Amino acid sequence: MPRIQYFVAASLDGFIATPTDDLGWLLQFDGFEGGADSYNDFMAGVGCIVMGGETYAWLMEHEPGAWPYAGTPSYVFTHHEYRAPDGADITFVRGDVLEFVADFRRSAGDRNIWVVGGGNLAAQFADAGLLDEIILSVIPVVLGGGKPLLPMKGPTPPLQLAASRTLGRGIVELRYLLRAGTVPQP
Repeated sequence: MPRIQYFVAASLDGFIATPTDDLGWLLQFDGFEGGADSYNDFMAGVGCIVMGGETYAWLMEHEPGAWPYAGTPSYVFTHHEYRAPDGADITFVRGDVLEFVADFRRSAGDRNIWVVGGGNLAAQFADAGLLDEIILSVIPVVLGGGKPLLPMKGPTPPLQLAASRTLGRGIVELRYLLRAGTVPQP
């Protein structure tokens, strides 16, 4: 069965964006050693992408006309009316993540589901008991505030550290399992 994964980068103090959705702090690390390999290895196992409307709007603003996930079925949770870029396989949805999880699994086939972001959407999956794994790249900067990594309703049981590694420029990648019985990819 496909796993639902939150592959994300966050500042040392646990934010995925500034309060104004600025990612300059993260983009300054583009091209760090091991980053492309980590991303490419992860993407090789992804069969479906899920994201929130703010993440989609950010992508459309910063990569106009180019859909970075061509060939991968994608779902966008939003209350706004958006148009998909030409050639993109995007379904716009509204509602609870539980209503659509069967669609995500069907679209993913035997591959995994990537919750791209934001943190609020990933927290909905976690609060519903659907999130299997967090793959977190800790970026060595402190933002002091912003959009939280995973704003859940309450504390979780202890997560299981499945793997960790140091990448270039002081970035640490951590893989945590949230659900018992989840098997991480190598």
